[in-house]
Amino acid sequence: MFGKVAESYDRGRPGYPREAVEWLVGPGPRSILELGAGTGKLTRTLVELGHDVHATDPDEAMLDILRRHLPDVRTSVGGAESIPAPDLSYDVVIAGQAFHWFDLDKALPEISRVLNPGGTLALAWNQRDESIPWVRKLGRLIERPIESMDPSESLLDSGCFEGIEHAQHTFWQTIHRASVVDLVLSRSNIAMLSDEDRAAKRAEVLAFYDDYGRGMDGMQLPYICLCYRATVVPQVPVRPAPPVMPTTFISSARDSMTDTAQALPRILDRLPDDGPDTESMLLIDFR
Repeated sequence: MFGKVAESYDRGRPGYPREAVEWLVGPGPRSILELGAGTGKLTRTLVELGHDVHATDPDEAMLDILRRHLPDVRTSVGGAESIPAPDLSYDVVIAGQAFHWFDLDKALPEISRVLNPGGTLALAWNQRDESIPWVRKLGRLIERPIESMDPSESLLDSGCFEGIEHAQHTFWQTIHRASVVDLVLSRSNIAMLSDEDRAAKRAEVLAFYDDYGRGMDGMQLPYICLCYRATVVPQVPVRPAPPVMPTTFISSARDSMTDTAQALPRILDRLPDDGPDTESMLLIDFR
């Protein structure tokens, strides 16, 4: 979906504040799997903090830009529903601006599977602060509800996670005449428009920006980074049932020995006609 607007996405979307990322993943270095990494907006901060990151995304075009910025980061094409990693591989699984795209029935067990005991699922969304009138007007231009959700209920209902915490961090993105267009054109609903409709939207956004008379100096677009983290529920290993052994009754009581002695003729009657194998005969002394 985002592949054809990958360059606009990389130029126009904001990154993530350092303090928010520190809260999400804890002190480093940690082994981190990033789902929906896109062009690496969140990945860059994780790497700057010294973490070992494996970045994944379903879109090769998005990952190409991530690799351009971060050539040493391990990357894989793939989604949250089928994670290319063995069990118990990571300390943290993180997703920025992506969790709402996941098929949770498949993704949450997969995330749980690859997390180490006590591992963390960390989720973040950058949400425009539309309490400010001009930001609210920009939101109407984008014509799409803000892409965020409180994942708490889904995480608890899955049975895979517990101890959910949340926090908010405010920050500002400097936008210019060109970057505000990239910001709007990178939205999924705008990316799906025809070329003609996207050109019309671009003209509309430029007119909006010019109305504010900020020119090339830009303006500060306020954001709230919504952060959630949860701890993986320990997986209970499934142990194979013990093998069924022949039932043997052993007793030291005299009465039990007497019962065994009385049963012995019936046991001997079941032996083959040619007699027992004397090499394997069981001798019982009832004295």
